[in-house]
Amino acid sequence: MLNISFGLVVFTAVVFFILIAVLNRWLYKPLLGFMTARDESIRRDMEKAKENSSGSEELLKEAQEIIAKAKVEAATIKAEAVNEAKEFAQKKLDEKKAQLASEYEKFKEKLKSEEEELKGVLLSQAPLFREALKAKFSKLQ
Repeated sequence: MLNISFGLVVFTAVVFFILIAVLNRWLYKPLLGFMTARDESIRRDMEKAKENSSGSEELLKEAQEIIAKAKVEAATIKAEAVNEAKEFAQKKLDEKKAQLASEYEKFKEKLKSEEEELKGVLLSQAPLFREALKAKFSKLQ
C-alpha cells in the first residue's frame, strides 16, 4: 500500500520549516515592515491634514476679519471723500453765488446810472420834442 518513509517525512518537515524561516526573513518581515511604515505614514499624513485644516480654518477666519476691516475702512474713506466733495462743492457754490450777487449789484448800479443818463438826455431834448409835437399838431389842423 502506502509506504511512508520516516526519513523522508522528517526531511520534508525540515525543508518546510527552513522554507518558512527563509520566507519569513526575506519576504514576510520586509513586507510587514513596509506595511507598518505605510500605515504610520498614512496616520501622520492624516494628523497633518487635520492640523492643516484647522490651520486653514484659522487663516480663513483671519482673512475674513481682514476683509471686514478693509470694507469698514473703505466705507469710512468713501464717506470722508463724499463729505469733502460736498463741502468743496458747497464752498464753490457759495463763492459763485457771492460773485453773481456782486455782479448783479454792479449791473443794477450801471442800469441806474444809465437810467439817470437817459433821463438827463431825454429832459435835455424835451424842448425839441415839444416843438416837434407842436409842428405836427399845427400841420394836422
